[in-house]
Amino acid sequence: MTAVKRERDGNIGILTLNDPASLNAMTPELLGDLAAAIGEMTGDATIRALVLTGEGRGFCSGQNLKAFQSLGNDIVTGVMTHYWPALRSLRECRVPVVVAVNGVAAGGGFSLAMSGDIILAARSASFIQVFSRIGLVPDLGSTWLLPRLIGRQRALDLMLLNEPLSAERAKEWGLVRDVVDEARLLDEAKTLARRLGDGPTRAMVATRQLLEESEHASYADQFRREIEVQSEIRQSADALEGRNAFVEKRKAQFTGR
Repeated sequence: MTAVKRERDGNIGILTLNDPASLNAMTPELLGDLAAAIGEMTGDATIRALVLTGEGRGFCSGQNLKAFQSLGNDIVTGVMTHYWPALRSLRECRVPVVVAVNGVAAGGGFSLAMSGDIILAARSASFIQVFSRIGLVPDLGSTWLLPRLIGRQRALDLMLLNEPLSAERAKEWGLVRDVVDEARLLDEAKTLARRLGDGPTRAMVATRQLLEESEHASYADQFRREIEVQSEIRQSADALEGRNAFVEKRKAQFTGR
């Protein structure tokens, strides 16, 4: 059985975590196959956006503790070797990534959901940190991602108290874009991904990178950095098409170049 299913719908790639019996718990095999699947999909220039979701009743229940023990005593090397490539691939993906969360996103699964660009949630979805419940600290990027998405105080509340965050509350807090019926989740995610994929994806990815850089930059430095990126991106085929379409009063036809 493939750990991550690969499908294609037009210019959209769909990646599905495929271990429903464990609610898609993280293992080195699953994360390794996810990194490989992202590489395969984005290696195809005609793929313009990705959807990431989970098979069955849950998105990702977090770490498979038994599999985690197989990493040995050097946990840092094990995680950076087997887990980091997949999450980095999502954060640095050359196309926009929509995450469709069905059921639970717990612990590292919560981190995985946050690693995409936009989250859609089924009404059944819930998000929970769980780490302090077992005497651990959040990992796989949670302490970097969560406060940037919902603010420090709310992030700390979730991390210390381990209370599940419902899909509706996650929308209220700005973690997810929308909450939809379970049966419509994948279709809605594909519709959103197609909308992103039909856009100037190179500029969108550059926008994502600028936002991440801004977390560590002064206003003056970021002001300059925006113009530096702008001067580069304005030479792209999509920027030229966008300007021409504006002048000609027509809808732009972007190609991601």
